[in-house]
Amino acid sequence: MPAIVYPDAQSIALGVVMRRAPGVTAWVKWVWRASAVLPGAAQADWKLLREEGKAAEYHATTRDVWLYVSDTEAYAHELQAAVPSVYVILRPDTAGRASGKPDILTVTASPYEAQDYSDSGEEQVERVAMPPAVLGWVQAFVAQHHAEESFVKRRRDKLRTDKWQAGIGDARISQTADVYRAPMSRLPGGDT
Repeated sequence: MPAIVYPDAQSIALGVVMRRAPGVTAWVKWVWRASAVLPGAAQADWKLLREEGKAAEYHATTRDVWLYVSDTEAYAHELQAAVPSVYVILRPDTAGRASGKPDILTVTASPYEAQDYSDSGEEQVERVAMPPAVLGWVQAFVAQHHAEESFVKRRRDKLRTDKWQAGIGDARISQTADVYRAPMSRLPGGDT
């Protein structure tokens, strides 16, 4: 199924299905959501798939989804979710189209990458359930390349910090008074 295979990466083409529904406020005419992905889809440019009243679904575009050996921890984390998903990253319409169609930046299987896009606040991250073919591809990739890293607790050094006190003034200056006392100001005329 993978279209491109390298020793440390693989990719497949996923078509992105976008659903357009009427907005619920006067300020938003249409609401766009990613509703599905199509494994192995050909290129498309907002091809109408179906209409239901005022709602419609489009095969918006096809993007390559890459899996990298260095990100297997993220994919393994996603596979443990109740519904493993891919993430479609959208940016609001920048071309000034009357329809308000969003720009589709990328599609990823990494929840960590999706979180990075979500943190910026400039992109809309849509979660779409993985189709069985994509799920099997990701599971096979993780099974082949993921090596669980064991937790190694950091050991403290043997320095005994309770035997000496640091930060109690300058050792070169002798004081007979309490070093923790509040400083006193000297006012002219001998008053304190």
